[in-house]
Amino acid sequence: MNDIADHGVRFGRIAPMVPVKDIGRALDFYTRVLGFTKTFENGNPVGFIILERDQGELHLTLQPTHKAAVFNVAHLLVDDVDALHAVCKQHGVRIIKSLQDKDYGLRAFVFEDPDGNRIDVGQVI
Repeated sequence: MNDIADHGVRFGRIAPMVPVKDIGRALDFYTRVLGFTKTFENGNPVGFIILERDQGELHLTLQPTHKAAVFNVAHLLVDDVDALHAVCKQHGVRIIKSLQDKDYGLRAFVFEDPDGNRIDVGQVI
């Protein structure tokens, strides 16, 4: 009985934890550009924030010495990838991989947040 499903355990949401050097700058980006809403913060000064939008949830954690990874740290599925791509371009967000149809059934692109965290965005086609 090594299979967790055999025990009847169901998984709920999984929210990526995104490290940021400047939590105020990150909060501004994710709320102003991507439309998330802050639903929780902790610490004095604030060192942790929960953001939500529709069914998506993202956790920001203050890490002053953070060095961004060279790989994607989160994958976001949306219902209009072209619109989100346009918003990112309008706000001068750095696009790492251009918008294109992938052979695995997604239309996708990758952007960097202000801390260099790479977010892969896709829409099922």
